[in-house]
Amino acid sequence: ERNNTMKEWTREERYKQISDYSDNYLDELAKRVAQSPFRQNYHIQPNTGLLNDPNGFTYFDGKWHLFYQWFPMGAVHGLKHWYHLTSTDLVQWKEEGVALLPDTAYDSHGVYSGSGFVKDGQLHVMYTGNVRTEKWERVPNQIVARMEADGSFTKFLPPAIAGNPEGYTDHVRDPKVWEQHGIYYTVIGAQRSDETGTILMYRSKDALEWELMGEVDAGLPDFGYMWECPDLFEIDGKTVLLFSPQGIEPEGDRYHNIFQTGYVIADDFRMDELKLEHDGFQELDAGFDFYATQTAESPDGRRILTAWMGLPDVAYPTDSEDWAHCLTLPRELSLKDGKLIQQPVRELVALRKEQALSESGLLSEAKHFERSGANCYELKLDVAFPASADHAPVTLDLCEDATNDKRFRITLDPTTKKITIDRSRCGIPFAEDFGTTRTLTVEQMDAVKLQIFVDTSSIEIFVNDGEGTFTSRVFPQAGETCLSLAAGSTIDYSLELWEFA
Repeated sequence: ERNNTMKEWTREERYKQISDYSDNYLDELAKRVAQSPFRQNYHIQPNTGLLNDPNGFTYFDGKWHLFYQWFPMGAVHGLKHWYHLTSTDLVQWKEEGVALLPDTAYDSHGVYSGSGFVKDGQLHVMYTGNVRTEKWERVPNQIVARMEADGSFTKFLPPAIAGNPEGYTDHVRDPKVWEQHGIYYTVIGAQRSDETGTILMYRSKDALEWELMGEVDAGLPDFGYMWECPDLFEIDGKTVLLFSPQGIEPEGDRYHNIFQTGYVIADDFRMDELKLEHDGFQELDAGFDFYATQTAESPDGRRILTAWMGLPDVAYPTDSEDWAHCLTLPRELSLKDGKLIQQPVRELVALRKEQALSESGLLSEAKHFERSGANCYELKLDVAFPASADHAPVTLDLCEDATNDKRFRITLDPTTKKITIDRSRCGIPFAEDFGTTRTLTVEQMDAVKLQIFVDTSSIEIFVNDGEGTFTSRVFPQAGETCLSLAAGSTIDYSLELWEFA
């Protein structure tokens, strides 16, 4: 019902400049958004309007720089800006304000996604400038900009790459730049003229004039109609290509979100052929709300990932409150047994205020844990199934209000070796057209470890030290704060909970 009260945005309203609004209007909008019961406590979120892709994620000059796609005026995809944040620890983030505005003839209809890189001791970014003609035809431009000492950006115009190359539609965007042996490279998401997705690769000696090398051959010739947010990097001597394909049909327990994000792993990347040989595309996250990843390298050599905790073309309950979305917690990436492992960055232990629960022992029934505080905590659950018996599934209910039969349920089924999450009875329902459960198959289930980060309106679950993850938005209502753990047969368990607020 909530979304029925949303205003309908005209094209003209969605593409008005921020300068067309008074400071007072923006202040009032921010005050109204701050009253939302679904504001997060420790996730990056917009003060007003819509956040989507993380951009420009870079460690530079002693701190992390992270930007996000931002439409300030409401929860719709309108005229995009880049909003800038900095951090010294990946936990506390300082708002630096708007970094890039759509204020030139080459990005007049949006500063779209891109990445950051350091050149000549200064932070640079490369992004897609979106332009619409009078006939509303799209023109994509890849633009390089440099951050000055005062935090402002100088755009190098005309664009480094203007328009779309022959053989491709106007869907060419999201450059990810890196430097290797003195040469700059970028991978860019694209759509071929036959409406299949691919990735283009360019190189440059100065990061200003770019030469098209060709398509990255990922061995997936007809895999969706558009590939967004590509990222190419090495971990442990292997090459990982991360991207978000659109237009993949559901297959078993996989690909049930409107759009997907995943990766392929190759033993090497043959730069002369732009070829990746791999064992298939793997979905990166098994939850409901995960898209548009971006990674950066830390000074100590870790590969850190963040993503948009949301999806395009899905209505969310806060849309009617003039704001939408957040970013995931930063995650450390590693490789294990041919899979990309995601673990919450180790710095996040700083969020722990007090340990509110520490329980362990044998359990063969249901155990209820009362909580009256905010949904703002970290929970660790270890479950071991004795080898000698058949075992019924174990359920962990978060955001529980037993009186009203409300909960976010996690089911561990050792018989099928599947973990399923179910948000059908958690808070305000939304996006039900795409289903209310998600399932992950795990290699072994003699023992299962869950590390869970609950914030006001999100749940991030890390399974078996990052072997799998579930990332989801939820919108629990008043009273949905308790926990329950239930076992249909005897299990050995330990449960720890740290409050964050």
